[in-house]
Amino acid sequence: MGISASDVVPFTQARATLSDLAEQVKAGAEKIITKNGESYVALIDAERLDYYHRLERERIHLLLIDDARRGLADIAAGRTQDADAGIAALQARRAGTPPAGTKGKVKASGTARKRG
Repeated sequence: MGISASDVVPFTQARATLSDLAEQVKAGAEKIITKNGESYVALIDAERLDYYHRLERERIHLLLIDDARRGLADIAAGRTQDADAGIAALQARRAGTPPAGTKGKVKASGTARKRG
């Protein structure tokens, strides 16, 4: 649904006409409330908000399933490493130093590929 000029309402006007705005939103409109000329908040139907939250949860679940699928593919292809070594490598990367015992070089074989 597109937003028209009549759906953008200054905060002071929204305060004065909240009941009318709520009826319009319940009928399917979405309102953008502005403050000092900038977008401030949106007014949408509660059922639509619930729907948006369900979509967000579904997307998160799909991303988790995709990550699990890629992880299983990594295991099947032998792209694994020892958990302690992996954690040490991550901590070293975050600290900006090479992991202990690598002298600045990390072997490419046996490491998990970067995702994302």
